[in-house]
Amino acid sequence: MITAVVLSRNDAEYIGRTLESIHWCDEVVVIDDDSTDDTGAICERFGARVYVRALHKDFASQRNFGLSKARGEWVFFVDSDEIVSSQLASEIQLVVKNATKMPNANVGYFVRRKDFFGGRWLLHGETANVRLLRLAKRNAGIWMRPVHEVWKITGPVGILREPLLHYPHPDVAQFIDSINWYSTVNAQYLFRQKIRESWWKIPVYPAAKFFYNYICRLGFLDGTAGAVVAIMMSFHSFLTRAKLWKLWDRD
Repeated sequence: MITAVVLSRNDAEYIGRTLESIHWCDEVVVIDDDSTDDTGAICERFGARVYVRALHKDFASQRNFGLSKARGEWVFFVDSDEIVSSQLASEIQLVVKNATKMPNANVGYFVRRKDFFGGRWLLHGETANVRLLRLAKRNAGIWMRPVHEVWKITGPVGILREPLLHYPHPDVAQFIDSINWYSTVNAQYLFRQKIRESWWKIPVYPAAKFFYNYICRLGFLDGTAGAVVAIMMSFHSFLTRAKLWKLWDRD
């Protein structure tokens, strides 16, 4: 049995396509962060079990709550801005089926992710060919870190061939809003970990990140979309460090 777990927050405009792409799962559990739109109702129409739970800027806790509500032996985490292709769905079903027949089988799988921006598949930059641990046995481990969270599991893992399709930013304004929110959460996490930043890192790291994404990782080959994403990722680096500096300065 496979349970898909989806985190949501005011995703009424897009979550339907995500839910449609995971209809093959034995059950779908949605952990909703107090949405004020029709997200919950849409999820229920797709047959999902919806739990309303405030995020409190802790994605690991939210995902672990999803694990606790899953009934399947295997759990597949999908974000509300992602789509599972029929090819990936078939591959997941096959590896789960085969796992019951094989000794020392994998208990988890990384999935490659294809990022899109402005209608274009980003072939370069730091978001290209990202691998995320998203499929694992329910009791294999737990999620850690409140932001940029990771699933820590015990046992052998594999890598799925088919990619997960990711459409994170419908427009530049939303991209900026997302960066502002995530950089705040990240800075607060680093502050709680007693991590400081030297003043020179505030200008140097963002510049280095842009150079890395746009030149070293060939982001310029993705055209205007590649330039915008490289600038935005650099801006995220700047905001995180500037906000962290301000937290220490205030303290």
